[in-house]
Amino acid sequence: MSILDFIKKELIEIIEWTDDSRDTLAYRWPDDDKQIKNGAQLIVRESQVAQFVAAGQFADLFGPGRHRLTTENIPVLSTIYGWKYGFEAPFKCDVYYLNTRLFTGNKWGTANPVMMRDPDFGMVRLRAFGTYDFRIVEPARFLKEVAGTDHNFRLEEFADTMRSRIVSVFTEALATAHVPALDVARRYAELGQALLPIINPAMGEKYGLEITAFVIENISVPPEVEKAIDARSSMGAIGDLNAYVKYQMGAGMTQGGEGAAAAAVPAQMAIGFGIAQEMMKNMQPGAAAAQPAAATAAAAVPGLEVLTPEQAAQALGVAVEDVMAAIDAGELKARRIGSATRIAREALQAFLRGE
Repeated sequence: MSILDFIKKELIEIIEWTDDSRDTLAYRWPDDDKQIKNGAQLIVRESQVAQFVAAGQFADLFGPGRHRLTTENIPVLSTIYGWKYGFEAPFKCDVYYLNTRLFTGNKWGTANPVMMRDPDFGMVRLRAFGTYDFRIVEPARFLKEVAGTDHNFRLEEFADTMRSRIVSVFTEALATAHVPALDVARRYAELGQALLPIINPAMGEKYGLEITAFVIENISVPPEVEKAIDARSSMGAIGDLNAYVKYQMGAGMTQGGEGAAAAAVPAQMAIGFGIAQEMMKNMQPGAAAAQPAAATAAAAVPGLEVLTPEQAAQALGVAVEDVMAAIDAGELKARRIGSATRIAREALQAFLRGE
């Protein structure tokens, strides 16, 4: 081997990188401590950029295409090395390839619940998760702040950092948005789009990245808040609770057995509110003053059309013995009912008769 052949073997003539992975963000081209020849060919494929670094400084950046490395197309590198009149000798330089394609479907999620003030439930804790898409838009900043001099920087090495950063921005945005927890579910797409202008400046300035899509897949609340939401939804679906209770009692009587027992009021004696008012009129004059209390008790139990003797005595402000004595004397219309089914039937019949 001649000296000329040996020198040629020690020089780099072609620089290119074929990405055989789907998760490489940055790749430092291995030069095996060789020098780059004057006029060497640099090949940059689609979705790639090549960043030159010389003497610890960021030099020229090349996009997709075939480039011949001469003084004309490496002005920054020429300035760094002081090539005022061009260069003939080979030179040493690090070449970093960066993948500029869109990295999709990256997962994010809150490791701990996010505290927020809700207008309906007060302070609540929310958990959220979803996906995001991103790409590298500032190679020099990304190399400086993220990849460094890593030979092969992959997505998994950066996933935790990205996730933490995104969750931090998301938490701050959600806390200041004042969106009620009941409205969050129907605003997933809206929230995702609204967060992009907030997330991107932070990501671009810090890492040289652009978030192209931010998707919220789910926002969940603690179990106790879920129960409160379910209860509120059920109340809205029922509408008129009083009419609903009457319907349930009637349906239970037609079914009989366990259905009637479940729909009926669990007591052995029922006294209609109308009958209780009649008792207030027939008893001693002082008892009439307890009528507002009875009305208050009735309002406090929405949908309940009957009272037990104990409830009637408490509402009227008299002793249970007085209620029982009035029943025994025939001054108060009431019936002793032995089963839950009969309770429901008698209460419904009294209601239909207008008693």
